Amino acid sequence: MRLRALIWPSIAAACALGLLLGLGFWQLRRLSEKEMLMARIDARIHQPAVSVPDEAMWPQLKLGDLEYQPVRVKGVFHHEHEVLVFEPAGKIAGELVARGFNVLTPLQLESGAIVMINRGFVTDDYADPERRKAGQISGEQTITGLLRQPERRNMFTPPDNPAKNQWFTQDPAEIAAAKGLSRVAPFIIDADKTENPGGWPQGGTTVIDIPNRHLEYAVTWFGLALTLLGVYAFFVRALLQRTRQDQTSGA
Repeated sequence: MRLRALIWPSIAAACALGLLLGLGFWQLRRLSEKEMLMARIDARIHQPAVSVPDEAMWPQLKLGDLEYQPVRVKGVFHHEHEVLVFEPAGKIAGELVARGFNVLTPLQLESGAIVMINRGFVTDDYADPERRKAGQISGEQTITGLLRQPERRNMFTPPDNPAKNQWFTQDPAEIAAAKGLSRVAPFIIDADKTENPGGWPQGGTTVIDIPNRHLEYAVTWFGLALTLLGVYAFFVRALLQRTRQDQTSGA
């Protein structure tokens, strides 16, 4: 009777073990994929800048395949439509500083289409464009930088408030809708370190931060699988010992 009591615990343990091992091996596969992605991005960011995709191509673009691609674009800034996207921590001369903003400004191309340019970081003191008039450059400009996808919201992202020009995500579609802009590219360009007149905004602030904790997760799942085996072995040993004791006392 005691041995028959092993049947369902054994089935449950086998299912749980299979699940834990499956999750562990899946994390190892994700680790390999993530390392390949990081290697591609590292190679991509060192490529020469190319012209931005033509407007006709925008609906078909696979932005994930173009993320961090160095690009070059010409156009005229519309500073009256710039937005400030909150940044909890920025960099000045390579040093982390307190909160500030990324300045996103529409750049109108010769065709009439628009590309949103992240011109760089400003501190609270320079959030007001009147404090950085020299940087509000006019005329046709050539911008070089990295192509970026729109930022994704998560459950902790505060809602944007277009009425107060308060933004927490770099989403060209939402910004275009709030500013009444049309023919806006579905991507953003992070401007490079080329210095702006007056020093603000400060470009070249792109942070390439691709989370890669898959090895840690794999070790966790395999560790849980090993723990399960240990618990099951202890359970079986205890049950067999009680069975022997029952047989001995019965004899």
